[in-house]
Amino acid sequence: MEPTGESVPSFLERVAPRKRRTDAVTMLDLMSRATGQPPLMWGTVIGFGRYHYRYASGREGDAPAAGFAPRRAATTVYLPDGVGAHEGALHRLGPHTTGVGCLYLKDLGDVDLEVLEGVVAASYRTVTAGTYPWRAREGRP
Repeated sequence: MEPTGESVPSFLERVAPRKRRTDAVTMLDLMSRATGQPPLMWGTVIGFGRYHYRYASGREGDAPAAGFAPRRAATTVYLPDGVGAHEGALHRLGPHTTGVGCLYLKDLGDVDLEVLEGVVAASYRTVTAGTYPWRAREGRP
């Protein structure tokens, strides 16, 4: 996976509904602080930084080290080290749902943004510490 070169502001202009667009602007600031990296478009994901993964199967590649996507139903926050690695913090976050490596937020106004920033920062540090060998569903050793 590689950045597409599309401009983030151009992408955000097309985000609907307006609530997702507003939340995306908040997420840009939060993730820039948490990672220290500028946003880049990776398809329809706004990514920050990059990490290299190499699985036991031999599959390897690059992906954003932190990222989110303003989807119609919810803002999706990608946690490449898996949501299980952040279980304690997620109990303090506020209303959300999860997938294996995704956090779904319907309204950023209802969640604790400091907790969210801490989760993003911790995930970013984990996956950028070297070549990351685990899939989100496998968790960490």
